[in-house]
Amino acid sequence: MIPSVQGNAPDLLRVEGLVRHYRGDAGIFSRHRHVVPAVDDVSFTIGRGETLGLVGESGSGKSTVGRLIMRLDDADAGRIVFDGRDITDLRGQGLIDLRRRLQVVFQDPYASLNPRRRVGDIVGAGLRAHGVETSQSGLRDRVAGLFRRVGLDPGQLDRYPHEFSGGQRQRIGIARALSLEPELIVADEPITALDVSIQAQIINLLLDLQDETGLSYLFIAHDLGMVRHISHRVAVMRRGRIVEYGPVGAVFDDARHPYTRALISAIPIPDPDREASRRQIAGDDGEVASDAKLREVGRGHWVLA
Repeated sequence: MIPSVQGNAPDLLRVEGLVRHYRGDAGIFSRHRHVVPAVDDVSFTIGRGETLGLVGESGSGKSTVGRLIMRLDDADAGRIVFDGRDITDLRGQGLIDLRRRLQVVFQDPYASLNPRRRVGDIVGAGLRAHGVETSQSGLRDRVAGLFRRVGLDPGQLDRYPHEFSGGQRQRIGIARALSLEPELIVADEPITALDVSIQAQIINLLLDLQDETGLSYLFIAHDLGMVRHISHRVAVMRRGRIVEYGPVGAVFDDARHPYTRALISAIPIPDPDREASRRQIAGDDGEVASDAKLREVGRGHWVLA
């Protein structure tokens, strides 16, 4: 059973039993190849205008989930249903058309922008490719509007990425994602590479855009403090599985899984005395049982057991 946020209302995104395994060499003296279960039976939903925070340590599989949803990688099993349509095996023109409704903001604002292209051309590339705007003057006007929308100066359209700070580059990436007016944005650790002073600005920008347009987000991160601030619900991943899932208040205030409690206990507190006196909880190092299932422990609050 997959918990839904909106009761009988259709979800914008529905992920069912998603699986992705990678195969690698077991060693230089072995003929066998071992299987790494990057994503193992992951299910969740995202409603319209909702943010689902997907959290976990590095290697937990959360970014792989984002790549599978964006169809940048193929799932081994499971289904991805977007607005009632199964997109798991979508190809060709159908996949191209999907890009207008489903966009991504990448983690690294330095690597995600082509250093040889002017930022105005980068932001306008999708508009041109999808035939949304064909005239040069109309395209420039639309890109200028996108720049203003994300807090950038439209007079900088002809500059190159290296002339901008990290926070400004991430705003350019957000403008690019917004250009086709998508319904869902996969934000893959969009603040990890930024200075702490800039992170809150980007989070507030994402929240403002959601209020204005009704955007939905899959917000992938390992910073639980930011996840709590931006998300309506949260899914906690460990070793390819979701171990806890539910409304952000329920998960943070009444965490049931040992791994979730360990992550929450490690969130820094902006009070030196309280931070020095509190006790951090050690995580559970045990394997996640392959036959374990999410069980409901409260209204919309699920735990792997």
